[in-house]
Amino acid sequence: MTLDTRLDTFAGIGPQRAKALKKLGLETVGDLLVYYPRAYEDRSKIYSIQEAPAEEAVCISALVAQSPTTSRIRKGLSISKCKIVDGSGAAQVTFFNQDYVRQALTPGVSYIFYGKMETMGRHRQLTNPIFEREDKARFTGRIMPVYPLTAGVSNNLLAGLSLPAVEACAGLLPDQLPPDIREDHHLCTQEYACQNAHFPAGQEALAIARRRLVFEELFTLSCGMAFLRSRRAEVAGRAFPIKPVEDFLPLLPFAPTGAQRRAMTEMAADLASGKPMNRLIQGDVGSGKTAVAAYGAWLAHEAGVQTAMMAPTEILAHQHFETLTKLLSPAGIRVGLLTGSLPAAEKREVRRALAEGDIDLIVGTHALLSEGVEYRDLGLVITDEQHRFGVGQRSALASKAAIQPHVLVMSATPIPRTLALLIYGDLDVTIMDELPPGRTPVETFLVGEDKRARMYGFVRKQVSEGRQVYIICPAVEEGEGSDLKAVTAFAKELSQKVFPDLRVAFVHGKLKSKDKESVMSAFASGAVDVLVSTTVVEVGVDVPNASLMVIENAERFGLSQLHQLRGRVGRGQWQSTCVLVSGNRSPETRERLKYFCSTTDGFKIAEKDLELRGPGDFFGQRQHGLPTLKCADLAGDTRTLKEAQEAAQALLETDPELKEPAHVPLMDKVKRLFHEEGDIFN
Repeated sequence: MTLDTRLDTFAGIGPQRAKALKKLGLETVGDLLVYYPRAYEDRSKIYSIQEAPAEEAVCISALVAQSPTTSRIRKGLSISKCKIVDGSGAAQVTFFNQDYVRQALTPGVSYIFYGKMETMGRHRQLTNPIFEREDKARFTGRIMPVYPLTAGVSNNLLAGLSLPAVEACAGLLPDQLPPDIREDHHLCTQEYACQNAHFPAGQEALAIARRRLVFEELFTLSCGMAFLRSRRAEVAGRAFPIKPVEDFLPLLPFAPTGAQRRAMTEMAADLASGKPMNRLIQGDVGSGKTAVAAYGAWLAHEAGVQTAMMAPTEILAHQHFETLTKLLSPAGIRVGLLTGSLPAAEKREVRRALAEGDIDLIVGTHALLSEGVEYRDLGLVITDEQHRFGVGQRSALASKAAIQPHVLVMSATPIPRTLALLIYGDLDVTIMDELPPGRTPVETFLVGEDKRARMYGFVRKQVSEGRQVYIICPAVEEGEGSDLKAVTAFAKELSQKVFPDLRVAFVHGKLKSKDKESVMSAFASGAVDVLVSTTVVEVGVDVPNASLMVIENAERFGLSQLHQLRGRVGRGQWQSTCVLVSGNRSPETRERLKYFCSTTDGFKIAEKDLELRGPGDFFGQRQHGLPTLKCADLAGDTRTLKEAQEAAQALLETDPELKEPAHVPLMDKVKRLFHEEGDIFN
């Protein structure tokens, strides 16, 4: 067996299973070795029947005293039972719908059972335990890995593939950490880390293995981010003349907040520095980032150069176009719009005007990146909702300038500072943590299914007062999760049975862009009362008239995502409400959702979300320019992060290009980690 051995050559892996494994990115033994468990079950301690603590998953070694009997209770439900004994006593083992146990459990043979021991008076019982023959046990009597799974791949299947792969090939994995770094930071070898990350010899061995893997991952990431920063430092940029912010303020219809003034000052200093600006402005929904962007465009105009502003959707681009035209045209700034759906003749005219310098500020979607779009003199690039654009797209837009332009990135996704410094390692970060006066916080409530009729009544009341309502579902079609509200079916039910007299429309990510845009435009113009949607509206159109956000199956969303969705309402002068609907009774889930109801502070919510779910899910499945972390948990591993960043900095000071023979494997790993970003290292 080698690292290239294909998994479909293993016994029991037919075409269907191979396809399911491929979904997880697993095709070879090498893939398997770096597919780390997400958690562990401690099955190392074996108890007797009487000693086993109740209501806790434990291993019990016992003899099967009699053949299992199976009885059919009703269609689709069978129960198999048998008695197990050891020197301390007896217990009953019960299996639901697992008829195979009649053949699998042989009387007179000892097995290790893993499950929760229940006590019924003096009787003890195990329900649906995992079991193995004691003389052939592979997955009991040890710390057991728990892997991320997909349909058609069980944990036992993955563990069964990993065990022989780790035993045969852990020593074949190349060690890409430079030996002196490994020694200086007291880290174990790659082989030891691989063996004990999958099948730990004990808790201490697991901690040693995990520390090595976390350090290596954060170290590689820090090296990549340092490359981005150093590339930036080497480039000269144009210096904009310094203009007092007081000259710009009369254009604003309101007095700026302290946070807005701070962001403007920091940006002006960057623009005048002679180095290309790369600044992230991070502020909660409604904190007034657009006004700061307008100030940037005004400074660019004063310096005689053009600005391009890229938004993730056509609707958002239209919205920015209207807002910025209103703000900036009194100063003589000509604002243009370029999106994919413009008629060909209009597109040609916009391109001509851009190339000849008749447009000072162009607002658009990805169309700004397309071939044939040329600028007379592009000096400032602004991207909105950064996590929707990777580093690669930022640089693609910047490459349309003759001289390296300044880059301003805006995001309404509050990100904990540790994560922001890592994700945006190539950017300076400004946090806008103040809302403009007059914005009323959105009231948030958690309700169960029993309050559905009242909730529908509240929807009707809002519409009767002339307001509009969002209803968010986690699934697009039925069958994506049996108990999940699905947009298409739910919208049909609402329009036919619940609100036949209201204008109900739906939108989801699988619709064509054109159809999506037209539904959203209809909602924005007030032609739709109730919009049923997936999270596609999370970053989207500003509808000040929408005052109610209902989120079905709220337990299925992360806190940061719920916060983004809640930010869609509360934009007008009316008191707005967010209702989370969840029938989930788990105490952890209810505590999480209640926490969300208790605060509207995006940064507090982001910290909590990171603590609860780790960074893997922080952005859902979006491309945000940060390579996916397999081992590190940025909430818990901040100390290791600091150590890794310092080590990366020290190494790059001695070998900035990682060209020394001992560092070449590390450079390869850095390139692989950032492979989604295309050519950032060229």
